Amino acid sequence: MSLIQLDGVGFELVRVLLLRHGFYSHSPAHYGPVSACPPLRVHPHLPDSECEPGGHGIGRSRGGLTTKIHHAVDGKGRPLAVVVTGGQRHDGVILPQVLADIRVPRVGGGRPRTRPDAVLADRAYGSRGNREYLRSRGIRAVIPEKKDQISTRKKRGSKGGRPPAFDAATYRNRNVVERSFAYVKQWRGLATRYDKLAITYRAAVVISAILTWLRQ
Repeated sequence: MSLIQLDGVGFELVRVLLLRHGFYSHSPAHYGPVSACPPLRVHPHLPDSECEPGGHGIGRSRGGLTTKIHHAVDGKGRPLAVVVTGGQRHDGVILPQVLADIRVPRVGGGRPRTRPDAVLADRAYGSRGNREYLRSRGIRAVIPEKKDQISTRKKRGSKGGRPPAFDAATYRNRNVVERSFAYVKQWRGLATRYDKLAITYRAAVVISAILTWLRQ
């Protein structure tokens, strides 16, 4: 659950969500690493059996058989990217896939914007790999450090290095993404999955995202 800070996000994104996604994935990342679904706009007559990921995006976690929604929102809680995986998938592992799906059209044309200014996320995303990935893309990470990482760094003394930069004032805005999930959970079909196919379940998630943009 990452809060993305972007500038110049317009209403055009609603049309892009409809045209680009077509309620289907345009990349395997949408359904986790087991998917092999090609873009629907390239293969419009491809059967669902070839788009559907193995396991139907359902995994076994402590709560039983579950599905997890990973999405990134802007500063107003409007979804920018959606990835559906099995419930056992760790949030931090999916972060690069979520960010890779962001496409924000620019006013006046040009290439869509794919790199946010900052990513606000909880401790689940605070791995060294994620921080290095964000740093390599020039994205500011506003992620608190895990307690075990703090203790390990302090045990090593001067060899532990400096703690990562953390903007506590900016981090307060992370409540936006939590409130966006609260809106998604108002949909009974999303809070409790009834669909067998992951592509059908994600279609409802995309519709929810479109309605969120239409409300604002």
